[in-house]
Amino acid sequence: MDLERELKRRTRQFALDVIRFVQSLPRDMPTEIIVRQLVRSATSIGANYRAACKARSKADFISKLAIAEEEADETQYWIELLGGLHQAYEQRLMKLHDEASQLTAILTSSGRTAKLNR
Repeated sequence: MDLERELKRRTRQFALDVIRFVQSLPRDMPTEIIVRQLVRSATSIGANYRAACKARSKADFISKLAIAEEEADETQYWIELLGGLHQAYEQRLMKLHDEASQLTAILTSSGRTAKLNR
């Protein structure tokens, strides 16, 4: 499977994993606020990566890839905040954080490579 297809699959699966996870959380005001931000950033990773794959130029590709990278990093932040609020979910949050971290690393590396090959 090529890298583009695999990354599309992983970002889609990650978004679904986050959505399914947050459905199990208690519903209090702080959690709701963080959950909205988390879902927004987690789903944005794949959306921006797909947009990068359809970019009209190398500069457009690099720009959209950078947005996907930023969203992956932001997602890690929201996961860390949830971990501070809900230690009972630590194991599941660690898995999500690990995947967000891996996606960030992949997108960062892809962006560097794209910039070098301009």
